Amino acid sequence: MKDLGLWQQFFYYFQHNGMYILGKFNQHFLISIEGVLLAALVGIPIGALIAHYRRLSNPVIQLANLIQTIPSLAMLSILMLGLGLGDQTVITTIFLYSLLPIIQNTYTGLRNTSPAVLDASKGMGMTKWQQLWMVEIPLSVSVIMAGIRNALVVAIGVTAIGAFIGAGGLGDIIIRGTNATNGGAIILAGALPTALMAIVSDLVLEGVQKLVSPKGLSES
Repeated sequence: MKDLGLWQQFFYYFQHNGMYILGKFNQHFLISIEGVLLAALVGIPIGALIAHYRRLSNPVIQLANLIQTIPSLAMLSILMLGLGLGDQTVITTIFLYSLLPIIQNTYTGLRNTSPAVLDASKGMGMTKWQQLWMVEIPLSVSVIMAGIRNALVVAIGVTAIGAFIGAGGLGDIIIRGTNATNGGAIILAGALPTALMAIVSDLVLEGVQKLVSPKGLSES
């Protein structure tokens, strides 16, 4: 294998370790998506809350922004002290990093809902809860999805770093390549699928974003 060129080595490694790479790919994606989904379950309600109680918006967003400024490796190291090695620490890190884009986009989307539309829904006898679920969130879903897309792309990169604390995923292959004498091809075998995952995930979510957006907004 040493006598082959870099790309020949890459295809050789991929050919002989395809199932191993696929397993790491699946593990990587599941870790990333789990952290983002947890953040969405928490972040969207928080974003809706601060959109209706604006005095809470600055401290909440500033706190989420403060978390975002902590380097990912430092965050992993800090959480590892309490959660130990493994994927739970990485999922928690992804959860924390994903809060800012999801909360901020939810807040922005709901705050930008047309007052005329809200007045019309209020005139129809809707409660505030009905306004939120039947009017505000459907009109803001495109902005909210944009925050989730951003969070997932970041999460995929964080998961790769998480291999340093035993979380697995494609980062394991990258680390194996850095420890090998001629590991360029092995590094590519981990890095290229990671990049592909980020690109494809973003494109898929973009399609979902267009699908769930109200037709009038998506066409404008």
